[in-house]
Amino acid sequence: MPFWLDMFLLFASLSLVAVGGANVLAPEMHRQLVDIRHLMDEATFSQLLALAQAAPGPNILSGSIMGYWIGGVPGLLGATMGLLGPTAVLAWLIAGLTKRLAHAPWLKPAQAGLVPLALGLVGASGLVMAQAAASFPLAPVITVLATLYVWLAPLNPLWALLAGGVLGLVLL
Repeated sequence: MPFWLDMFLLFASLSLVAVGGANVLAPEMHRQLVDIRHLMDEATFSQLLALAQAAPGPNILSGSIMGYWIGGVPGLLGATMGLLGPTAVLAWLIAGLTKRLAHAPWLKPAQAGLVPLALGLVGASGLVMAQAAASFPLAPVITVLATLYVWLAPLNPLWALLAGGVLGLVLL
């Protein structure tokens, strides 16, 4: 099987559980790319995910950048098309269905039931990132300081991101 097709199939299967956005894919991407397939290590996964989150644009970049790191342009194309293709088709089909069923009494409760699912997936994503950062002893202190800065300071949160990047270069 060509490598790009392998990346497409992997990320296509991941895309179908992205309820809540691309960030919720981080735990399963980690499991697939680090634990099962051994295509990268913990540090590389965390760095690529952080880089994708820091870059302007959609969160889907996390899959694209991992595909690129693993397999160059074919990996990037396979991962990106895998993440975008199935969900685009599914969203188109579901949008048409919900428009036709807009007055169905069960539709609103079904949509409301997706909220806890999305929250759980986002929480799992945060947990995976916290576990990856746990190997660095100052990670909890830096996290608390960055959170307080973003919450209390009137400045742009990108300054906290820049400080974290510089700190990472100095300490690692």
